[in-house]
Amino acid sequence: MKSIFHDHIGIKIHRTDLKLTSFIKAKMETYNIAPEQNLIMMLLWEKDGLTQNQVGEKLNKDKTNIARMASNLEKKGYIKRSNCPNDRRSVKLYLTPEGKQLGKEIIPIAEEFQQIITDGISTEELKELERLLIKINENVERHS
Repeated sequence: MKSIFHDHIGIKIHRTDLKLTSFIKAKMETYNIAPEQNLIMMLLWEKDGLTQNQVGEKLNKDKTNIARMASNLEKKGYIKRSNCPNDRRSVKLYLTPEGKQLGKEIIPIAEEFQQIITDGISTEELKELERLLIKINENVERHS
């Protein structure tokens, strides 16, 4: 009988995700920032002043999860949350000076991480991988 476990694409994707998360978690440990918190910071380093809803949409996370992570980042001094003056229900996230400084240290690590995980993979292969991952996500969404 053929082993389904080792051939299952979901298992292979999961193992890869665990390795990627473990690797980046070890790199972020010095900065006291979790990988998911780092994703929020990456978005803010790219465009400061996003709302919590915008961050949630970009990361495909629910409002409660984003609010909790934003609260933790605020406690660490990396961001400041501010209610929007024209919409009191909307909360914007802004980098603090400490958060901006953190970016100067972490962005090079993120760039190195990108180089490490794409080593030996051509641009065409990366585009194909992205296309396939989108297709897998669409399949899952269609059947959820």
